[in-house]
Amino acid sequence: MQLRDIAELLNAALLCGEELLDKDVGTVYASDLMSDVLSQVKGHPLLVTGLCNTQVVRTAEMVDIFCVLFVRGKKPDAHTVELARDGMLCLMATDKTMFEVCGILYENGCDG
Repeated sequence: MQLRDIAELLNAALLCGEELLDKDVGTVYASDLMSDVLSQVKGHPLLVTGLCNTQVVRTAEMVDIFCVLFVRGKKPDAHTVELARDGMLCLMATDKTMFEVCGILYENGCDG
């Protein structure tokens, strides 16, 4: 599934990374603990989180995550978005909960 499909499914707002919308997503990792992301992420998943600060972008860069989806209506500040833009990351935000997002993505073919 492509990022653009995910954005549509989740009614997610695109914050940056328009050029990455055609990238395929096969796996998803959901966590608010960046230490778990650093120690457990394999491959290049979509990161689903409610934590929205620069540490999320830095963590995504360290483990080659190309897209972060913020849940629960959370949106990062302008500095965090600019940092993601500079790092060629896609950022999206949805009002759905992490549980809802994971369920919808799983139903539509994404693995954890």
